[in-house]
Amino acid sequence: MEQTDTAPITETETETAPSPPAAEPTLEEQLAAKEKEARDNWEKFLRERADLENYRKRVNREKDELLNYGIKSLVEEILPVVDNMERALAHASEDGLGAVVEGVRMTHGMLLTALKKFGVTQIEATGAAFDPAFHQAMAQVPTEEHPPNTVVEEYQKGYLLKERLLRPAMVTVSVSPK
Repeated sequence: MEQTDTAPITETETETAPSPPAAEPTLEEQLAAKEKEARDNWEKFLRERADLENYRKRVNREKDELLNYGIKSLVEEILPVVDNMERALAHASEDGLGAVVEGVRMTHGMLLTALKKFGVTQIEATGAAFDPAFHQAMAQVPTEEHPPNTVVEEYQKGYLLKERLLRPAMVTVSVSPK
């Protein structure tokens, strides 16, 4: 008998045999993948574009806000000066101080004119219906002369900067007598 040089095949050798190559994606699959990628990129572009538009709008709003209301702190510092001038005019006697009173009156008028140029206006309170958005009630007085919830006295004027409340008017409000 002859001997052959063939060794028996073991199990490990059969398991490690090379596997067939992975199948290439078909053209339809490649096209679908590229279309999905294009849709995703388009949606990303639209989101980024919307974010940019929102950013531009916000920056423009903030710029307008700064231009319109950037002088708020300056005006708040000047209003007590206006208040004191008005008090001085209200309590000054015309007897011997005519020139002083006229000077204060002119300065007060110039100051109000300057404030008006920047959009600061006084809130007309006396005789108006009480509005908590523009008035701060300091007291209530029972009276039949005025309808209830009417401003009967103003302690301190209120001011608007453009259409925004800068300072509410401090007022006395009428109530119906009991």
